Amino acid sequence: MKILLIKTSSLGDVFHTLPALEDARRALPGLSVDWVVEEAFADIPAWHPSVDKVIPVAWRRWRKQPLVAGNRSEMRAFYQAVNATEYDLVIDAQGLIKSALITRLARGRKVGLDRHSARESLAARAYDQAIAVPRGEHAIHRVRRLFAVALGYELDMSRFSYGLDRSRWQAPVDVSHYWLFLHGTTWVTKLWPESYWRQLAADVVATGRLVVLPWGNNEEQQRALRIAAGLAGVEVLPRMGLDQLTGYLAYAEAIVGVDTGLCHVAAALEVPAVAIYGATDASLTGALGPAMTVLKSPYHCAPCLSKSCLYPGKGELQPPCYEAITPARVMQVLLPGVQ
Repeated sequence: MKILLIKTSSLGDVFHTLPALEDARRALPGLSVDWVVEEAFADIPAWHPSVDKVIPVAWRRWRKQPLVAGNRSEMRAFYQAVNATEYDLVIDAQGLIKSALITRLARGRKVGLDRHSARESLAARAYDQAIAVPRGEHAIHRVRRLFAVALGYELDMSRFSYGLDRSRWQAPVDVSHYWLFLHGTTWVTKLWPESYWRQLAADVVATGRLVVLPWGNNEEQQRALRIAAGLAGVEVLPRMGLDQLTGYLAYAEAIVGVDTGLCHVAAALEVPAVAIYGATDASLTGALGPAMTVLKSPYHCAPCLSKSCLYPGKGELQPPCYEAITPARVMQVLLPGVQ
């Protein structure tokens, strides 16, 4: 069976789709998948064994200058790639108007979420079959249910895997027996306090392990340097792309992170990990995996879903909602599983 999958972004959403694809691979031997994805994430779908071809789309870039000659040429090439094959099924797993438009370009029976289930209800008009998937469940399981109905197999919720084989990445040659800290994220309210990162790093090093700190921009690099300052056994990694960084993630003894897309990578690799949530809600789109533990703030105002702290009694620790998620608590969760 040959299908086209439309799931373009974001990083977390792309990873959320892998368990559904793994369900389908187990249920339908010989399944062959082409996947339309934003160019920034084009390396990821090929990590799954059922994906034969990745078709990058540059929607985010094209929409800014749709009439530029180079962009128009790329759009024509994209249409030709999507329209080149007659698929047994075209699945829109995004549920947005933009993904529905891409779905309409393809040849084959088109399936997606119904108007009550999709994030943008108008998207449902693009499909030959619109499927109801109840809201209120984690996004991973909603996509799994969509695939099961679309492809006609019974979903076994007791089995849950992303289907990735970490042997596709080489183990880092410059470090071993290490924990990796994903300290960077977008909102200031999603940042775990630096004093906690430093204490956790010291605690990990005291067990005889190393700590490595990746970074993706200047702000994250400076934070990593501050965390590592004066701590023997804590290394700030050079800047690297997603594929190389995934090698470090895949062979870490444990991973600690905040609400960031890279925590979804950690969850998919099924490495023992903790994801720390304060201002944001993990229940519907948070990091989820067989080896992932989510620690949520017990503050009455969390999750506030705010980019700035709204708590009136702000203390020395910022944001204060992380007070109860201490380095000792993180060690208590992770250390027994890696000893």
